[in-house]
Amino acid sequence: DGIIAYNPVTKKLDYSGVGEMTMALQYFHAKACVHYQCPWRACTTTTSAGQAREVRCHDTKMWRFPEGMSLGNTHGCVCVDKAGRVYFNTDQEHAIVVVAPDGEVERTFGKEWRGGLHGMALVEEDGEEFLYIAHTGRHCAAKLTLDGDVVWTLPWPEESGKYQNEGQYRPTGIAVAPDGSIFVADGYGQSWVHRYGNDRSYLGSFGGPGTEPGKMRTPHGLVMETVAGVSYLVVCDRENRRLQRFDLGGGLVRAEDAALERPCNAVFSAGILAVAELRGRVTLLGLDEQGRRRVLAHLAEQPDPGKRAQNGVPVDAWRPGEFLSTTTERLPPSKRGRRLASPPPRGRYGSRRSPVPSGCRT
Repeated sequence: DGIIAYNPVTKKLDYSGVGEMTMALQYFHAKACVHYQCPWRACTTTTSAGQAREVRCHDTKMWRFPEGMSLGNTHGCVCVDKAGRVYFNTDQEHAIVVVAPDGEVERTFGKEWRGGLHGMALVEEDGEEFLYIAHTGRHCAAKLTLDGDVVWTLPWPEESGKYQNEGQYRPTGIAVAPDGSIFVADGYGQSWVHRYGNDRSYLGSFGGPGTEPGKMRTPHGLVMETVAGVSYLVVCDRENRRLQRFDLGGGLVRAEDAALERPCNAVFSAGILAVAELRGRVTLLGLDEQGRRRVLAHLAEQPDPGKRAQNGVPVDAWRPGEFLSTTTERLPPSKRGRRLASPPPRGRYGSRRSPVPSGCRT
């Protein structure tokens, strides 16, 4: 579900020339594994002019996972901190995996979050970075330090009046605005987006199930966008196959149909919006003169319909340069690396491995 359009060498999305995308792209699709092969490899790109081009990677290093580690589904998001470390989610006891810039798995944490950690955003606040997460199984959101200490948790929005019980609330996405307000998308529940103040006070809800502009069917991922100094929330309205842009009060600005195929999550880099799609591709979007999104390129589209949005695609069916939903198989011995170092010490917010109450009622 998550995607990074980020090059740790240049620290930006690289592209040059009209219709050419010479970019370094790391990508993790819905319910997909992190490829144990080189994440910076060649893939086929279709430009907006319909031209097929090969995208070459800048880095040939292989990610190496610890000996005996079963990666499992990476049904979640991806973030990069200031030091260039990559954070991604799995459904296993190593719910958050941290990969160092050299490609080695530095550590894992989040045993208490296994089975449902889905949305994740990395936010810097007063010079310190934090992870904001959404958990479909615990029906809540939370704020963590980069060591995994729980700063606070945010339970189901009972005060919204949209739910009969917490089980109906299954949040998939989370975003934080520059003013500190928090947005949580109930993608696997009732298709509402809930808005909170920077003090976690409930401010309101918008969206809800439907197909008309402003309504949603599986608001799966959220990303903040700033245009001319004004911040907006962009919602990946997956089953309506579109993006929708809202102001920070929840008012609809524009429903954007950019020929997307079930958009899951998105990220901005160098003025380009990269969108991960469930069908097995990444679409790069720019803005036209009227401020509307236009397709720049489709990256590595999955040619086999049988591999789109499917769990259980075996390793031997993976193909370089193709995106897919894949397997929970254990990594083969040739792709395993060193054992993990000892976990970091206890942080100021408490033990990083302390249990999280059921339902996140803290």
